[in-house]
Amino acid sequence: MSDVEKKILKIYDGSRPVDEDLFDSSTVNHVTLSLAILLFGLVVWLCLALVNAENQRYALEARKCIDPAFPKEIDNACMQVVKSRASWWEHLWYGVTHLSPEKK
Repeated sequence: MSDVEKKILKIYDGSRPVDEDLFDSSTVNHVTLSLAILLFGLVVWLCLALVNAENQRYALEARKCIDPAFPKEIDNACMQVVKSRASWWEHLWYGVTHLSPEKK
């Protein structure tokens, strides 16, 4: 190999990938992303639980699931399928904005 070839190889040596750095990976980003996904899932789950609870609470307040045979009792089958407001986001909005029960 001549001196000219050695100089050219030395010039382009920095453009070659370093074999030690090819498979380096950090787990910090994976932990952060996993934690963010877990927390997002928890928020979604809590929102669904709040919507369900507010739906049933408002159905009880509006007396939408009264048992026809026993007027002072609640129809549990109705409570499972009742839609007491037009949309789920109305339940979510009411549940988030009203943290304590209304006093009558």
